[in-house]
Amino acid sequence: MRARYADLFRRMVDPDPSLADAAFDAVLFDRQEAIPDLIECYQKSKRDAHTRYLAIQLLGFSGGKDAVPTLVEALSDKDATVRAEACRSLEDLTAAHALPLLEARLADVDAEVRAAAAEAIEALRATG
Repeated sequence: MRARYADLFRRMVDPDPSLADAAFDAVLFDRQEAIPDLIECYQKSKRDAHTRYLAIQLLGFSGGKDAVPTLVEALSDKDATVRAEACRSLEDLTAAHALPLLEARLADVDAEVRAAAAEAIEALRATG
């Protein structure tokens, strides 16, 4: 992972909200360029659900289709907030080929995930 992004990812979880927000915005500004680092951040943050959530959210904002495989992987994340964000991010990237995987999330144990999946499915079908 490039040093710039490693530092920004650490600052995104800083207790000072202004530092965390500034770091998030810096990655958001670089969204396309940051995709490989965001993928690596997600994969290396197995013990930190908040960092995984932020990585998945930023991947959804990236506009890059190369983010989709990681978002699909995140549909099975152990944390429900990450799974729900993966649903929303797949919707953001209009990943219609992920519809069967989103449909499987309609049976998720968590209500937030089920709702996010249903919204994503509806939106993707509407853009058909």
